[in-house]
Amino acid sequence: MMQQLRLGLVINPVAGIGGPTGLKGSDGENTLAIARQQGVEPKAQQRVATALELLTPYKTQLQFYTVAGDMGENVLQTLGFAYQVIYQPQHPSSASDSQLGAKAIAEQQPDLLLFAGGDGTARDICQVWPESLPVLGIPAGVKIHSGVYAVNPSAAARVIEKLLKGELASVHQGDVMDIDEQAFRQGSVKAKRFGEMTVPAELQYIQAVKMGGKESDELVLDDIAADVAERLEDVDIAIMGSGSTVEHVMQQLGLANTLLGVDIVEHLQVVANDVSESQLYDYLQQHPQATIKLVVTVIGGQGHLFGRGNQQLSPRIIRHIGLTNIIIVATKKKLQSLTEKGLQVDTGDPQLDSELAGLRTVVTGYHDEVLVNLVSVR
Repeated sequence: MMQQLRLGLVINPVAGIGGPTGLKGSDGENTLAIARQQGVEPKAQQRVATALELLTPYKTQLQFYTVAGDMGENVLQTLGFAYQVIYQPQHPSSASDSQLGAKAIAEQQPDLLLFAGGDGTARDICQVWPESLPVLGIPAGVKIHSGVYAVNPSAAARVIEKLLKGELASVHQGDVMDIDEQAFRQGSVKAKRFGEMTVPAELQYIQAVKMGGKESDELVLDDIAADVAERLEDVDIAIMGSGSTVEHVMQQLGLANTLLGVDIVEHLQVVANDVSESQLYDYLQQHPQATIKLVVTVIGGQGHLFGRGNQQLSPRIIRHIGLTNIIIVATKKKLQSLTEKGLQVDTGDPQLDSELAGLRTVVTGYHDEVLVNLVSVR
């Protein structure tokens, strides 16, 4: 029998806007202005719409409580869901509006709160949300370290669908994590646990808390670096993604690296560090005949290859480079830590996610590869 659900909805309307610009986050007064100067527009509402469009067959079973305007009302109105506005935010809205909106919604005792944003948004919600009421985040930010988010918007919809069908009942406590963005922009990850919230316990769809720290097995990393160096010898341009495994490759090549950014290497020489999405795209457009490789690694504990902390690698960038030109690197230890989740992709382009899905080779040592299933959770 189909269930009836009362859902809260809060959207951080500027979440993720700092990702394509290479700003490492969306906090700070100048981030929105800088992003818009580069032609970047917020995509949080689009991410929520992606999730809710999958739930349109269940409109009669869903009642939403939300915040006015861009913080929830607009997307519900566009898609034709039944909703009640509980809170009117300031303009422009701020973190306090996320908190006050969530607090007002909590008074309605919904079955579950959907919210869209990043770790900062989760932290804001956590401060005011009752522990007894479950939540589910739709990932829309740059930093997604917290274990309260679905792996992508479609996965959030699948969790709601399971709840509607009565197939999912258990919950667990997900950690709310956040990092110091100023330190993050300087290449240092300082993550801290700020609390926990109750989330549906569905491992296929709910993101794990990101594992921090560098790989400890230096010899394995040396072997991976040696293999990648061989692959790049005859390549014109190498786009080097973020993460400690890629950092080790760069160190072995004797090149300056941005641990938490994207670098451009031309004929094994760095030509640009920590580039934004628009800078990277312009550079690639200027080299239409070049051979290109993209070197990326996996976020430990989560398994995300794209869509977490590397939004500079946008769908148009990935398509320009070509799916066959992606080199995935990771230690077997890191891959084994992913358990049944496998590798995940959440580029924001469902068609591209589908094209990326399937068996992929991962470089795990010198001339040593393993086959891993790359999953687009829909």
